[in-house]
Amino acid sequence: MKPYPSLVAALTFYLFAFSSPLVNAQISGIKMPPDDGKLRIIAFGAHPDDCEIQVGGTAAMWAKEGHHVLFVSVTNGDIGHWREAGGPLAKRRKAEVDKAHEILGIQGVVLDIHDGELEPTLENRRTLTRLIRHWNADIVMGHRPNDYHPDHRYTGVLMQDAAYMVTVPFFCPDVPEMKKNPVFMYYTDQFQKPNPSEPNIVINVDSTMEKKLDALGVMISQFAEGGANGNASLYPDEPVRQAARRQLVRTRFSQRNQSIAARFNEELKKWYPGEAAAKVKHAEAFELCEYGSQPDQVELKRLFPFFN
Repeated sequence: MKPYPSLVAALTFYLFAFSSPLVNAQISGIKMPPDDGKLRIIAFGAHPDDCEIQVGGTAAMWAKEGHHVLFVSVTNGDIGHWREAGGPLAKRRKAEVDKAHEILGIQGVVLDIHDGELEPTLENRRTLTRLIRHWNADIVMGHRPNDYHPDHRYTGVLMQDAAYMVTVPFFCPDVPEMKKNPVFMYYTDQFQKPNPSEPNIVINVDSTMEKKLDALGVMISQFAEGGANGNASLYPDEPVRQAARRQLVRTRFSQRNQSIAARFNEELKKWYPGEAAAKVKHAEAFELCEYGSQPDQVELKRLFPFFN
């Protein structure tokens, strides 16, 4: 048996209430949002940095308008470094991603599943289903299931598997089923096989890009130090060279979101007509999953209320 079975991990994350569970149920360490009519977004990433890279700018925009955003790292990232591993690295990455969430103005949880060992099991399907129900999500986000990393792929598969099960009464009956089916969406990527990413909405994140870069900048273990494929030379002891490395990381992430805006320029024009699209410097893009609710453009504008 693995040291941290996902079922045990799931049980430690939830305290179930006996009345109005979707309102009163708790996720450990999370302040549950009030029933205030604001949007509820839950984003799944395989590791503590994936959601922040993929949707950090849009999340900060939602949060700025009072909507409720929860980032979930499905693994604890405990092998994601060239020098460190195990519990100490998991704790370090949790501390880093907590700082990132403070900067973005959102909340987050990290599940205690080993990095590199995520599987699309029944227990993990239940875990994601319960989280989506507890959060009473309007939007659910995750990786496409043809991503390069197995943890990314299986996070996408588990999100897809939950897309129907969240509405089934006798699946995870300890948390009542959802009466509405959320909108499920993928992050964009550059993988072409078996099919390329085709975003249904592209968001101008210029207004929150500096905040996103600040959030990514505090995850030193992953970016300044290079994560699993880094080395000691990337982030040496000299303060001047460390500052240069941090600036390089910042520049590269800015370029990454600039490339999304350039790549999906035609899609941007659908959402920012006239000369507005040409002024967009940084963007994040998202693709509708065929499972779950299927919003039209009017509904997408309600869910991404940034176009006024």
